[in-house]
Amino acid sequence: MTTVSARNDQIQTVDIQNTYRKITLRIIPLLLLCYFFAYLDRINIGFAKLQMQSSLGLTDEIFGVAAGIFFLGYVMFEIPSNLLLEKIGARKSIFRIMVLWGLTSASMLFVKSETSFYVLRFLLGVFEAGFAPGMIFYLTYWYSGARMARIMSIVMLAGPIGGIIGSPVSAWIMDVMKDSTVMEGWQWLFLIEGLPTVFLGFVVFFYLDDHPSKAKWLTQAEKDALAKDIGDIKQTSHSGFKSVLKDPWVYLISFAYFCIISGIYAVAFWLPTLIKSSGIDSLTTIGIYSAIPYVVAALFMWFLAKSSDVNQERKWHCIIPIWLAAIALIISVVYGHNFVLALAAISLATGCMWAAYTVFWAIPSHYLEGTAAAGGIALINTIGLLGGLVSPILMGYAKSMTGSLMAGWVVMAVLLVLGSISLLLAYYRMNRKTTLAMA
Repeated sequence: MTTVSARNDQIQTVDIQNTYRKITLRIIPLLLLCYFFAYLDRINIGFAKLQMQSSLGLTDEIFGVAAGIFFLGYVMFEIPSNLLLEKIGARKSIFRIMVLWGLTSASMLFVKSETSFYVLRFLLGVFEAGFAPGMIFYLTYWYSGARMARIMSIVMLAGPIGGIIGSPVSAWIMDVMKDSTVMEGWQWLFLIEGLPTVFLGFVVFFYLDDHPSKAKWLTQAEKDALAKDIGDIKQTSHSGFKSVLKDPWVYLISFAYFCIISGIYAVAFWLPTLIKSSGIDSLTTIGIYSAIPYVVAALFMWFLAKSSDVNQERKWHCIIPIWLAAIALIISVVYGHNFVLALAAISLATGCMWAAYTVFWAIPSHYLEGTAAAGGIALINTIGLLGGLVSPILMGYAKSMTGSLMAGWVVMAVLLVLGSISLLLAYYRMNRKTTLAMA
């Protein structure tokens, strides 16, 4: 009894804010850097397209399929990868994922035909499968649900940062290396942006801890206080992954995520092409313009996530940005002849979609736990990432059929509206289930 009492006294004297600050400084910068390269390896195909298309004689439809087929490989192996993470730990899982995807990304320089293009993009998805949901699940070990939106906003800033830094850098690499006698500019792009991921994989292996209980840099009192804080706030309605598969809530929220992802990757893959079609030929200029929407996204993500955590409100912080994004995409269609206004509208849409994406991932952590969380987060991400498969194909088809991307933007706007409706239904079911449980 004396030992238990002493430990409780220690827990009470621990400043939980300082503990979270200590955790953030330890793990978040590395995860942010890893996710930066993950996003960069997904979207640099949009810049490589500007040279690959003429070099290899590939059509817009082929590029749309190749951009999307990455997600087919991803979703096929995502749930097994995330369930494996819970068994063997984040350190080994993320190490495996990053080394294999980095080598595959760099190998994109060997693409010579439509077939090799499809195969390598598919394998890139297979090897990267589980990284994003695994990272999200890993964060639930270290942060309470009440803090997840702000933490997710920091980690997910890697996406916009990938656009802000990656867009001009990718364009610059291709521009500088286009006259190389060794390889073409797009080949250098894949090599230079792929290999750092392999190095980061080894850093993860030797630096990350699988769980707070294994962190030697936390005192026992800090570990106990953290476990109590997370345990006090987190609620669950699942005991295992099988129950997740039977819950309609998971599919409703997954469809909402599918719609958000469709919009995000439509912009990610086709923005450079849109800018080039406006008459801008300089790769460096295209890179700079492509960074603008991601600057807006970074600002929106931080503001909305902070507001969501302060007010402990998720639903409207996610749904209202989705509505605004849909309206902005329609504006970009109506004023497509005006490049400045169209770019401003797409920048607003991008900012709102990324803000909704960030707040969205604070929702499942309140509903899922344990094995249900590992498999449930992976299932939501798996279904949602099909949007990354569908939207590039739709955009490529629209471009080939109409000669313009505008029809594709209309489809994305409609999907966003449908996604907001699905999210409302998910909240209705969640609230109804909570009311019945308390009755």
